[in-house]
Order: sequence, then structure tokens, then C-alpha cells
Amino acid sequence: MSELNDLYQEVILDHNRRPHNFRVIDPASAKQEGYNPLCGDRLTLYLTLDGNVIKDVAFQGSGCAISKASASLMTDVLKGKSVNEARELFDQFHAMITSNPETPAPDMGKLSVLAGVREYPTRVKCASLAWHTMKAAVAHEGGAPVSTE
Repeated sequence: MSELNDLYQEVILDHNRRPHNFRVIDPASAKQEGYNPLCGDRLTLYLTLDGNVIKDVAFQGSGCAISKASASLMTDVLKGKSVNEARELFDQFHAMITSNPETPAPDMGKLSVLAGVREYPTRVKCASLAWHTMKAAVAHEGGAPVSTE
């Protein structure tokens, strides 16, 4: 288990230092802000849609390492997915990070590295901020920032 924890920490730190898709898309098909008042994480998510397919996705903002790493990994995974596939990934990811730590985590490819946050309930909101923001963006909710509270 120590090797898995080391990998978890390494991936989180790497994506925090060098987040993928950390930029503004202008113009964007959808733009949504997200905020985690517990940790102070803030991000803006940008999507370029071609019909029902996410052609490009990026984010900007500041936050803890888990929040940034989750957003970075999410943006990598969402490119080329349909909006429905993105919603399904949200459900799977949310179930993974909120499940009992004693239960084996489902295999979600590179997203599986974030399963470790379920052992730290206060960090679940950090990992899920970008995902809740994406869910609002694909629903074209706009308006007020999404909050994890």
C-alpha cells in the first residue's frame, strides 16, 4: 500500500506543479466558475463544444494540490467525450471518491489515483470541485459560481 500512496502523492504533486490545460479558452462554448469555501479553491472552467462533443477543455484558478491535480486530470480525460459521457464520468468519479475506503476502488484509469482522497473526507470537496463545475458547465447553468458547500 505504501507504493500506491507514493504514486498518489507523486501524481498529485506533478499535476499541481505542471497542470495540464491550465489556460483560458476564448471564445469558449461554456464557461463556469467554481469555489470551495472550505479550502479556498477557485477555478474557472472553459469548454469548447462541437455539437455534443467536448473538443477542448481548460481551466484557470488557484487552489490546493488536490484541487489543481483533479482539474488537470479531468481536462485530459474529457477531451473527445460527449456531454453524456462527461456526465457519466462525473457520476463514476464522485462515487469513487465518496465510497468507503475499505472497498476496492473501481478502475478509472489515471483518475484512479484520486481514489485516495476518500480516506480524507475533508479533501473530497477539493477533488470534486472541478467535476461539479464541469457538470454545471455542460448543463449551461452559468450564473453564480458552483460551490462545494
